[in-house]
Amino acid sequence: MADVTIKARRYSVPPAAWLREHLGVVAYALRQNPLSGLGFLIVGVMVFLAIFSPWMTPYPPETANPLAYLKPPSAAHWFGTDSSGMDVFSRVIAAPRMDITIGVCATLLALAIGAPLGVISGFFGGIGAEIISRTADILQSFPVFILAMALVAVTGPSPATIIVVLAFLTSPIYLRLMRTQTYALREAPFVEAARVIGNTRLKIVVKHILPLAVPPAIGQLSVNVGFAILITAGLSFVGAGVRVPTPEWGSMISVGSSTIMTGQWWTTLFPGLAIVVTVLGFSLVGDAVDIILDPRRR
Repeated sequence: MADVTIKARRYSVPPAAWLREHLGVVAYALRQNPLSGLGFLIVGVMVFLAIFSPWMTPYPPETANPLAYLKPPSAAHWFGTDSSGMDVFSRVIAAPRMDITIGVCATLLALAIGAPLGVISGFFGGIGAEIISRTADILQSFPVFILAMALVAVTGPSPATIIVVLAFLTSPIYLRLMRTQTYALREAPFVEAARVIGNTRLKIVVKHILPLAVPPAIGQLSVNVGFAILITAGLSFVGAGVRVPTPEWGSMISVGSSTIMTGQWWTTLFPGLAIVVTVLGFSLVGDAVDIILDPRRR
């Protein structure tokens, strides 16, 4: 009866009141960390470019023009051109389609892999939990970039391969986080009460533990998207990631690195700044999301 009453109260909240409450939480998070507003702006711009950049580039981002070889920034080419004559500005604003897609997909796949394994190892325990935990320890003992480079080299460089490799290597983050949260919650009084009234272990996990264990993992998502973008750029820089002429910030820096010593600085500066700004934006958003989802920080 009490459960029915709680559900009735939950669904009786007017939509306008629900919206005001959640907007108030977001406003509080922005007051606690004003730079989070900048993070949301940066992420919003990058997502916008990832969706609409094909219709915004002044020049085809994958078409070389030998007549525009290494031209400096000007009114015709705002960020100059690279050694193939491709417009750097067009490639910089087209690159989020690849980088953001890889970062978001790899992070969500890592959450989908790590979260269930973390809940299983934290709630049920036993030999299986030990095997899962030790496997995660082994993966985290290797440098992520070096292992990612080796795996991509073995399986072949492609966006799909990069997504799978990054998800595989970053899933232990969510596994350990969910395991810690689940382990702390499984002995809580409300879980014991759920056992007493006859709930199965699966129902306890899904209904009582998972809703409280997931928010910290979701707060980690934004930070890991930025990390995945950084690793993707690094792989492309060393030739193990996205291949030229596909617009990608790391490969653009790699192509421009051979000309920077002769004074053509614009070929590496602008894609490098794009990486810095994007990773910073996702990091700032991650802190705000953590405040929004964690009632203890409000």
